[in-house]
Amino acid sequence: MLYRKLVVTGVILAGVSFCVAAIRPSDMGRVAVVSAQGLRQPAVPDGEFKNLKVLPRHISSKDLNRIMIDDFEDDLGVSCNFCHAENNVTHKPDYASDEKPEKEIARSMMRMTLKLNKEYFRVRRPVIGDRALTVTCNTCHNGQPHPNNAAGE
Repeated sequence: MLYRKLVVTGVILAGVSFCVAAIRPSDMGRVAVVSAQGLRQPAVPDGEFKNLKVLPRHISSKDLNRIMIDDFEDDLGVSCNFCHAENNVTHKPDYASDEKPEKEIARSMMRMTLKLNKEYFRVRRPVIGDRALTVTCNTCHNGQPHPNNAAGE
């Protein structure tokens, strides 16, 4: 009976070891992006993002995904295609494109929140996505693409 348990345990350990060894090192540490359709897409390797003007240029894919998904999508109630134009060939978001005006509006809003946090709440080095920020997208948007009373409504 003991011999049988040892054999089963050995087979399980060998299987786990094989699976761990099969993972390529270049795949480890990358975060997958979940698209608006709920499909997981591989993220861009760290430091290879294009056209970042407010967010740090060498942001990790983990931090970028957290900001885009946890902050922007939740705080504004929108998906990627709200700010990002669709690539006509791949039919996926073209993250580097500035085609949609909403993307520049988002940049202006990010600059505004950084300025408010620095000037009025004494955050020394405010960075979008930092949990130390007092004013965030959610402060005004509350899960809506357009905040209440926007543009004098």
